[in-house]
Amino acid sequence: MAYEKKNGNFNKEYRPRGGEKEGYVGEDKKRSFRDNKPEERPERAEPRTDLIIGRNAVKEALKAGRPADSLLVQRGELSGSIKPIIAECKEKGIIVKEVDSKKLDFMCGHAHHQGVIMIAAAHEYSTVEAILQRAQEKNEPPFIIICDGLEDPHNLGAIIRTADAAGAHGVIIPERRSVSLSGIVGKTSAGALEYVPVARVKNITSTIKELKEKGIWVYCADMDGTFYREADLSGAIALVVGGEGSGVSRLVKENCDGVLSIPMKGNVNSLNASVAAAILIFEASNAR
Repeated sequence: MAYEKKNGNFNKEYRPRGGEKEGYVGEDKKRSFRDNKPEERPERAEPRTDLIIGRNAVKEALKAGRPADSLLVQRGELSGSIKPIIAECKEKGIIVKEVDSKKLDFMCGHAHHQGVIMIAAAHEYSTVEAILQRAQEKNEPPFIIICDGLEDPHNLGAIIRTADAAGAHGVIIPERRSVSLSGIVGKTSAGALEYVPVARVKNITSTIKELKEKGIWVYCADMDGTFYREADLSGAIALVVGGEGSGVSRLVKENCDGVLSIPMKGNVNSLNASVAAAILIFEASNAR
């Protein structure tokens, strides 16, 4: 590949490697240029504010009852106080994940993590029973939002904010393959996380079956459903919103009472998850 400099210093082709030609920069000059050029180093990741780093810090957080999302443990590291920490986290329902040591180094900016990092939750998790109790205390039929596999914290935060504005009694998310109550979720919710209980369950399909047994009608959002304005969204209902890429999972869809769709008139055939959720949530709110 030939390069031509426009300022006149090189009036013939310059090749990175080759013989001495007119306009050719010799190896000694190139070496001098390299030596004087500042060394470029990859930026070190700054420690996140939602991380509790190190064994003693994690033990104190557990002792104080700090809301936690998950515990990350270095793969193969079970020495010393690690085992009691893992046992206590499992007892409290905190998800424990084994990860590579390089991931822990990157997450905490190469601080001394001692093989363990806890990710604090922006708020304490609730339960499905508490959400239903909240509806009963308000003397209202339950109105619940279920998020099936959301991965973007901004979407979850926006849905929580919408749920609060529309008077929903709570939000349900799965333990696995889903965004959790991170700091970004709390910030995006604009304070709504303080007022909308969020329950985390092991299995969304099983939870849907339990809600249906309690007389709650469950509808999910998908492209091949009924026009949402033709559905009866009054009474006790739960609305299911799928993940950003895959949508509602097959089993979840099969166990819902109905499928709702939002007609599209443009060239794009889908909406952002939080936008689609907002349309359905406020439609249900109006029906109530």
